[in-house]
Amino acid sequence: MSKNCSKPASELSRREFLNVFAAGATAAVGTVALSGLSGIASAQHGGTLRIAWLTPATLDPRSASGDSEIAILNALYDYLIETDADANLAPRLASSWENSDDGLAYTLQIRADAAFHDGSPVTVDDVLWTIQWHQESESTVAGLLSSVESVSAAGDSAITFTLSAPNPDFLYNLTDNKFVILQAGAENIGAEFNGSGPFVLEELIAGDRAIMRANESYWGGAPSIDQLEFVFFDDQQAGIAAVQGGGVDGIMRLDNSSFLGFTGDVAFNTSDIPTTGHHLARLRYDRAPGSDARVRRAFKLATDRDAIWERVQLGFGAVGKDSPIGPAFGQYFLAEAEVPPRDPAAAAALLAEAGYPDGLDMILHGPNSGNFSDLGQALAAQWEEAGIRVEIQLEDENTYWNELWDQVDLGMTGWGPRPVPQLYLDLAYHSEGGWNESHYSNPRVDELIEIGRSSRDQAERTAAYKEIQQILLDEGPVVVPYFFAQFMVLAGGVSGINLHPFAGRTNFNAALLG
Repeated sequence: MSKNCSKPASELSRREFLNVFAAGATAAVGTVALSGLSGIASAQHGGTLRIAWLTPATLDPRSASGDSEIAILNALYDYLIETDADANLAPRLASSWENSDDGLAYTLQIRADAAFHDGSPVTVDDVLWTIQWHQESESTVAGLLSSVESVSAAGDSAITFTLSAPNPDFLYNLTDNKFVILQAGAENIGAEFNGSGPFVLEELIAGDRAIMRANESYWGGAPSIDQLEFVFFDDQQAGIAAVQGGGVDGIMRLDNSSFLGFTGDVAFNTSDIPTTGHHLARLRYDRAPGSDARVRRAFKLATDRDAIWERVQLGFGAVGKDSPIGPAFGQYFLAEAEVPPRDPAAAAALLAEAGYPDGLDMILHGPNSGNFSDLGQALAAQWEEAGIRVEIQLEDENTYWNELWDQVDLGMTGWGPRPVPQLYLDLAYHSEGGWNESHYSNPRVDELIEIGRSSRDQAERTAAYKEIQQILLDEGPVVVPYFFAQFMVLAGGVSGINLHPFAGRTNFNAALLG
């Protein structure tokens, strides 16, 4: 490929890369197809699947957030409900559900054939205990349950959530990454793992790997592989190198240019899907300099979102408009919103008016994973022309999320995909949101978020979401330059894995090894 390119892969857009590859690899297309068919034909049950992840920082469901952390919880435990790649609700421990006519009561049927790894059955009491544990502890799930007036058993095999007001998206709240179902009275949570999930923990070697065996008694059927290993790396480039060298069988968190490096290589299977996930840069809204609307506006005017999307995302995903609601949300997306054209001179003038005639010097914090280094560099280069001088400081990913991300004055954040806009708004943009990293507080936005949460009038909800987008674009503390795609790279003989928009929620139950 290199002799046909005038630019390295990291500087090519997706379209440019694929055009270059096609020009030099037309004859290889048939080989790729035949290789894939051969891998499928020879795939077998059994064996050990090894997946590369970043080293997890915590496995306590209340604070776990990174993909590697959620991936372990997803393998060892069950959720009541999950979502598929198209954001449809899918049953898990809750085999079915119904909503009352007034929208205030949701009744979930708990499957009778589920058991914890110690052999004891999963009961309604376990579900009720888990819900109470989240409500009484410092968990963001507690915020998602804030509209729950009561939760109670409905016979021996069902539970009913009674809400204080209708919430059309309530079932999506129950799909939250942290909402795994624990055994009643569980102790040493985050260190001991008696779940009901498809895999049973054999050994957790700190800083090295998690070794899990198939749960032969799993209610959904025993997994097709004998053993699942999550191998930990301190940085994603080391994980990518392990995939290239055959040390592991796959990886799901990697930067765009590295993903493109695997594209077309017959030794690997690659997948990418669009998501609602996005990266953003945000100021603290509650203290200087971000508390000044002129400063927030200056950051927006200093940013060229299209250029960043092309440079960092290489044409994958979609351009953002400074809100968590993107084109993947269809009717809720404010497509007609006009992003102000980049104007460094106007940005500098606003800074001077706000009391910063010589510009700003700040530290731009972020995690040392994915595309954050590229994003930080792109933002820094654009902002410097407006007098916003930033020093980029990247931290270990899981440490950043657990200790720093909502404390720093200027930071970069990766928000994983969510199936509905309300989950982003409740968590990050409501004044009382559990993950309100910018400490944003706008009474009108709070009012609109509450309309979106409770209204059963679809037109009213849509109008509320669109007004929120315009407010955030005009004066919000975030710059959302793009929505990203999710990637997966697997060794050529591996099949049966469907990539989830939130990589850590990908299921490995049906994996086959060639």
